Amino acid sequence: MSFSTGVLTRAEPAVPEAPPRRRRWRLPNLRRWISPLALIALWQIASATGILSPDKLSSPWTVVQAAGEVVRSGELGTAFAVSIGRVGAGFALGAVAGIALGILAGLSRWGEALVDPSVQMLRTLPFLGLIPLFILWFGIGEETKIVLVALGVAFPLYLNVHSGIRTTDERLVEATRALGFSRSERLWHVVLPGALPQALVGLRQSLGLAWLALIVGETVNADAGVGYLINNARDFLRTDVVVVGLIVYALLGLVTDALVRLLERRALRWRAR
Repeated sequence: MSFSTGVLTRAEPAVPEAPPRRRRWRLPNLRRWISPLALIALWQIASATGILSPDKLSSPWTVVQAAGEVVRSGELGTAFAVSIGRVGAGFALGAVAGIALGILAGLSRWGEALVDPSVQMLRTLPFLGLIPLFILWFGIGEETKIVLVALGVAFPLYLNVHSGIRTTDERLVEATRALGFSRSERLWHVVLPGALPQALVGLRQSLGLAWLALIVGETVNADAGVGYLINNARDFLRTDVVVVGLIVYALLGLVTDALVRLLERRALRWRAR
């Protein structure tokens, strides 16, 4: 019971606070492993029974042994470091170009008129078919491989950043105008956050193309890297080492994609509210 201004009132019971939610750790979906493990088992059976010749494709166990061999010799570690350096340099160059051009074309009608036609024209060219021209321009050194990766990265990022900016909700933009936001505040608080989901999709696409471009680039007179390891193994008919190199490429692609998805979950937490 409590008194307020001389009037007898009933005290309202206190509402208990809801206990904080505990984060539940989900077990991995083991069903997703059924088909990969089944394919590996069939591969091993076909190799053991002679259906699959080792000259065409080595058995899974032979591939595992070859992986241990190149790891112990240090070949895989050296090749891995060289390939990571090439992708890192090409990705940085392509990401800066793609994002900058996408923002310029997305925010300005003049920017779109000047930038978009040229980018769309270049985008339709098979960038892997430009290798002979790049060799003439840059030689057979690192520059050709880095430029190939940069091209593979730039176009998906440009398209997604440009589209993300252009599809920003006009109602939110009008609301910020009514609230007196400046152009820079409107850009920072509405336009760029609205374009972020699609930009992250472009980032995932560009990373996949970056590894594809690297695979092709490292076949152009490379003397180091995972591609060089694969080509050298091909010359000696070492299909087991070839498969090891392909698995490394696949794992690198999966790891970088997982990192971008983790970044996406953290950067877009506001969408779950």
